[in-house]
Amino acid sequence: MQFSTRFFALACTLIVLLCGAAPARAEKLTLMAGGTSKIVYLPLILASQLGYFKDEGLEFEILSQPAGVDTATELLAGAIQGAVGFYDHTIDLQSRGKDVEALVVFSKSAGLVELVSKKSSAGFNTMADAKGKTLGVTGLGSSTNFLTHYLAARAGLSPKEYSVLPVGSDESFFAAMDQGRIDAGMIEEPGASRLLASGGAKVLVDMRSTAGTVAALGGPYVGPCFYAERSWVNKHPDEAQKVVRAMVRSLAFIANHSAEEITAKVPRDFYGPDKALYISALKSSMPMFTKDGRMPDGTPAAVLKVLTLANPSIDPRHIDLSRTYTNEFVDRVQIGPQ
Repeated sequence: MQFSTRFFALACTLIVLLCGAAPARAEKLTLMAGGTSKIVYLPLILASQLGYFKDEGLEFEILSQPAGVDTATELLAGAIQGAVGFYDHTIDLQSRGKDVEALVVFSKSAGLVELVSKKSSAGFNTMADAKGKTLGVTGLGSSTNFLTHYLAARAGLSPKEYSVLPVGSDESFFAAMDQGRIDAGMIEEPGASRLLASGGAKVLVDMRSTAGTVAALGGPYVGPCFYAERSWVNKHPDEAQKVVRAMVRSLAFIANHSAEEITAKVPRDFYGPDKALYISALKSSMPMFTKDGRMPDGTPAAVLKVLTLANPSIDPRHIDLSRTYTNEFVDRVQIGPQ
């Protein structure tokens, strides 16, 4: 009986130790993007689809909003831990007293294109011709809104000489153009290719490539990135590093695979009935992605210059660009072939 009692005690101890050694439950984080099906946000989706977040022990929920400004709002409200949106939001938010920094840069170009509706195309050949027109943006305060104002100002137009209408993206954008509520508008891929293939629009300003971005804006511009409040990053450096590692792995996957192989990994509803069109749009978009997530040298200053002209309320003297991004986390990532 004494042996049995000791054996039972040892067995109980072993069970406790084994239970204690069980893997900890994955950490739950919530991210949001301004339209997850847009090709510019592909690194976020691939990190989920390829299991990279799971590899880091992260349980992830990914939410989608039609415009990046809505994503920034949710971040500041504490509803999400991180946002995937355009880098220019970090500067705009700092001008309003919010301390936000980009940790991974997805794109070396704006990844956007200004399209003119077929119904309004006569005599509408440059941004200078936007005088008296209505221009569509995803949302007021969005990156498309910033860049629309900049392109118009660079063409010599004041904000009083044209109208801006928030119409969202994808289907709502297509409807606004088809119904004649907007004469032109700014959109990403694959929506741009869908509209062009239908014959419903023509290209006015093309910023989908790095060269096109420089030509349109007069300098470099980065598009989507992963950004978060500095206070969250400082309190959760391990979680931040895990998120960054997963996203850098996604960028490496894009760099080392064909458009066809990448398309096979995204949800079917991202490309819908025209898979070939999506592959074509992705193939032309792939050169815009960074390979390592680092902020390109000199780009923050160029983005600030654009925002200063687009929004006079942003005073460059009060902006500390060093606090709007960091390469610290991406520089720690070392990965092999994906």
